[in-house]
Amino acid sequence: MSDQTQLHIDGQLVRVKAGSSVAAALRVAGIAGGMGTARTSVTGQPRAPFCGMGVCQECRVQVDGRRRLACQTVCADGMRVETTA
Repeated sequence: MSDQTQLHIDGQLVRVKAGSSVAAALRVAGIAGGMGTARTSVTGQPRAPFCGMGVCQECRVQVDGRRRLACQTVCADGMRVETTA
């Protein structure tokens, strides 16, 4: 069993520690200036995950074509995450 997981975020190959959340992978990938987010405020400012437990919905992404919360989704090998969908 590998201690690393590989996934694609917006087409970019990202390697993270096995068991990491997609929110952590966003941070590793430097999405939105390294803030680890896929969303922006109405003024265009990056919004990072806020609560980390799925309540605030600030970390919504598409994972393999389905809407998911990045903070509540564990990375899996080959997963495809889209932050702009």
